Amino acid sequence: MVIKYNPEMLIYIPAFLIAMFVTILLTPLIKNLAEKIGAVDLPNERKVHKTAIPRLGGLAIYLGFMVALSFSVAIGKYIGIGFDGKHLLAIALGGTLILILGVLDDLWRLRPMAKFVWQILVALLVIYLGVSINFISNPFNGLLQLGWFGILLTILWLVGMTNAINLIDGLDGLAAGVTAISAGTLFFVALRTHQISAAIIMLILCGSALGFLRYNFFPARIFLGDSGSYFLGFILACASILGVFKTTLVVALVIPVMILGVPIFDTMFAIGRRLGERRSLFSADSKHIHHMLLRAGFSQREAVMAIYIACFLLSIGAVVLSLQR
Repeated sequence: MVIKYNPEMLIYIPAFLIAMFVTILLTPLIKNLAEKIGAVDLPNERKVHKTAIPRLGGLAIYLGFMVALSFSVAIGKYIGIGFDGKHLLAIALGGTLILILGVLDDLWRLRPMAKFVWQILVALLVIYLGVSINFISNPFNGLLQLGWFGILLTILWLVGMTNAINLIDGLDGLAAGVTAISAGTLFFVALRTHQISAAIIMLILCGSALGFLRYNFFPARIFLGDSGSYFLGFILACASILGVFKTTLVVALVIPVMILGVPIFDTMFAIGRRLGERRSLFSADSKHIHHMLLRAGFSQREAVMAIYIACFLLSIGAVVLSLQR
């Protein structure tokens, strides 16, 4: 894929580095804060860690993300880059509200239904502000406008991905690494489709996730917590709508599903498993992909690397698919 030079290239690398290094610098401070206020993840029979670990890591990622996004918007305005301000505001506002939900859950463990309703309300807000799946493309009849079904599909995508990243956050570095790979891939797809607002969001998210991995990869010194996993999943979902779903690519529905295939399929299997066992969809278990790899004899590090490789291979396939006209 050949990417021609354009002015926004002046922002991409600095924004990525700012997101990464601000997150690296702030994570130890957030770790100390979490320990002081008692926001720690205690070990139990379902979890693999053996000691209490701070779990407010999402705050560091959020701050790194917002600092880099603010820099990008300011510099973009100065050099004349046309970022879509309404969409960026929608994603920043929605991400903030999702982060608040995660922080409250990290501190006080909210009821599952309360979290689910909050997520739907935030999804409706960003839809109102223009982040929605309005149409799908087909090779025969052009664009198919979705109408009200598009709203339902958008809610499903936003809420589903928010929880999908949360569900795979079961091993050190897993959710952050999967997010970094997925966001990096979606960045290149957004460049391909000339969606610069989605591209900058994805690159900043990738930088923040990589910065957090400095402290989160095995053995983790701090966890994402629901604050982090919800935020990562929600931003991934929003930016993929702008970068892929809002394009005329015939394979627009397939590309994000491939890139985010591991968390999506893990979530689908979890839903099917719980329905089959007649348990609540909100009930926790130890039968996710990472749990199965551990029971198969993989170490934590090996299991995480195996899932990284699967995500990377799916992402390569998605990029190749996006190049097809």
